[in-house]
Amino acid sequence: MLRRTAMTGAAGMAAVAAMGGPASAQLKGDVRIFCGFPPGGTADLLCRLLADATGPVVGQKMIVETKTGASGFIANEAVAKSPPDGQTILLAAMAAFCVAPVMPGQKLPIDVDKDLTPIINIAGVYNMLVVGKHVTLRTVPEIIDFARKNPGKLSYASAGNGTSQHLAGEMFKRMAGVDLLHIPYRGGAPAIQDMVAGNVDLMFGNMPEFLGQIGGKNLIPIAFGAPRPSPMFADLPTISKTVPGFEVVNWFGIFGPGGVPKPMIEYWNKSLTAAVAKPDMQKRFLENGMETLTGPTEQLAAMIAKDRAKWSEVIKAAGMRAD
Repeated sequence: MLRRTAMTGAAGMAAVAAMGGPASAQLKGDVRIFCGFPPGGTADLLCRLLADATGPVVGQKMIVETKTGASGFIANEAVAKSPPDGQTILLAAMAAFCVAPVMPGQKLPIDVDKDLTPIINIAGVYNMLVVGKHVTLRTVPEIIDFARKNPGKLSYASAGNGTSQHLAGEMFKRMAGVDLLHIPYRGGAPAIQDMVAGNVDLMFGNMPEFLGQIGGKNLIPIAFGAPRPSPMFADLPTISKTVPGFEVVNWFGIFGPGGVPKPMIEYWNKSLTAAVAKPDMQKRFLENGMETLTGPTEQLAAMIAKDRAKWSEVIKAAGMRAD
């Protein structure tokens, strides 16, 4: 599916100059920012927030191009085939770089290491463990104790085999020494609905996807799989307090086609850093369960290497294969 939304920004040459970056004249017109995930989800929201906030910084119109399918790789491939002139960028998820390349049986249309250029890490989505209201367990120690005494009796939902929810569940099983029954679904929405209906017990997933059902008291938040709690649930503990070393960060970064020149990489890194730092953007991030993860391009490259090694180990230990 292809969907275009124009985000108009006022001239922002002064903003770029204030950052000490290259002149905005490097960009020759409208910029396309690709999103590989459906409208209404976290990726779509983030992409549109970025387009709206970055337009004034770069002094160009930012056009969001939504190309869904193949776990984001339809959009990834479209950007990989674009000219490396900075006019086309991509919002990509952690899984495209750290899970898909090391998943046995996974056939990819591009080599993400050669065909895409890292620019900046933008946002991390808080990972959260929730249970359905039919479950009486309310803490991580209670869940572990019950699971050890009743192997395979507790079930956990995911958005499908090899997704971040599946990986988090398998890592928890291994690190906590428990046996949970994995129930894969075709997407996060049906998984959540079945948990609300009482057909599956718990889920490790992206906090923004749970907020509506948490507000309606249909899902109960237990702990954060993220390194730290979200300010929205500041008193909720982290899983790592009970299971040391358990940490899940589902991040989104900005990439360009392979071969983007270094000056353009630096230009986009500084421009996007300025856009995300805006107070209204920080407010929207907080309201939607996201945290800022900006930094130099080298930091993103290091995170890709670290997370790829981490999830490769989990995949091998769990014997996962692509569907």
